[in-house]
Amino acid sequence: MTALLLIDVQRGFDDAAFWGPRNNPAAEANIKALLGAWQARRDPIVLVHHDSAEPDSPLRPGQAGNDFTAELDGARADLVFGKRVNSAFLGDVDLDAWFKRRGIGSFVLAGIQTNFCCETTARMGGNLGYDVTFALDATFTFELAGPDGTVLSADELSRATATNLHGGGFATVTSTGRILG
Repeated sequence: MTALLLIDVQRGFDDAAFWGPRNNPAAEANIKALLGAWQARRDPIVLVHHDSAEPDSPLRPGQAGNDFTAELDGARADLVFGKRVNSAFLGDVDLDAWFKRRGIGSFVLAGIQTNFCCETTARMGGNLGYDVTFALDATFTFELAGPDGTVLSADELSRATATNLHGGGFATVTSTGRILG
C-alpha cells in the first residue's frame, strides 16, 4: 500500500515578501491532482504542517499562514500532525511507527519546500527502508543565498534536490503525470 504524504502545504508560503521568488507555479494543481487520485482510491493520506517557533514566521501556530491551502480543502486525511523541524519523521507523531502499523512500505511525497522539508523527509524515508516516490513537479521552493552570498534560483535548488535524491538512491524522482499515468 502506498500512502500520499503532503508536506507543509500551508498558506504562509504565499507570503512572497517573506520568502522571495519561488518556482513551479503548477505545484498546487499537481498537489491537488495527487490528492484527488488518492481520495478516489481511498488510499492513505497524511497531511503534515510546519509549526514554526520563529517569531516572524508566517507558519507560526495560531496564524492564518499555518493553515493548509485551499487545495487541501475537503481532504480526507488519515493522519494530520505538526512538526517543528524539516523531517516529517521527527514530528508530533511517530510517522515510521504509524506507517508500519498499517503495513505501508511506500509513499509518494509532495509539498513545500522542495529542498528543505520535502527533501529531508524523502532522505529519512529512504534511510528507513521505504520506497519513496518524489513528485518533483508537485513541490516548490524559493531562491536562497549560500554562505558566500551567491544566490541560487528556486529552479537550481529544485534540480539539486532531484539530483541528490536520485543520485543518493533515496527516492525515485518523477512527475505527477507519471505517478497518475
